[in-house]
Amino acid sequence: MIDLSNLSPNPGAKKKAKRVGRGDTTAGKGTKGQKARSGGAKPRWFEGGQMPLYRRLPKRGFKNPFRKEYQVVNLDRLDALFDEGAEIDKEALKAKGLIRKADKPVKILARGEINKPLTVKVDAVSASAKEKIEAAGGKVLLLAAPKEEKGDSES
Repeated sequence: MIDLSNLSPNPGAKKKAKRVGRGDTTAGKGTKGQKARSGGAKPRWFEGGQMPLYRRLPKRGFKNPFRKEYQVVNLDRLDALFDEGAEIDKEALKAKGLIRKADKPVKILARGEINKPLTVKVDAVSASAKEKIEAAGGKVLLLAAPKEEKGDSES
């Protein structure tokens, strides 16, 4: 009877790995050719001399080093988590778990509806979000971004 304790592969089905680099002369690598030389392995992306894919495709776009990354909060979350007349700033948003870091800029976006007056103090607000907040009787106060000096201070 066959069960898991006496299963074994067929004879000759499992091949021992060749231990290259042992012994004299060719050291198990056959004769000559690139693969027999030291450092003779080609990189995996090598296409046999054909123009490689990464050079056939055009370069596109760039990563803007001056991009401002905002932490985004939508109006539906503000409406659900804050009481009427609440003053919302970065610390309040962090306390409610809507943002991770109070030192990074915050932007309010207009997804959802807001039905109570709120005072919002953040770094940026979309035009439609500002419209909705003010229509509900709330106020939007934008925090002044710290000025960054460009170039050398000494001239």
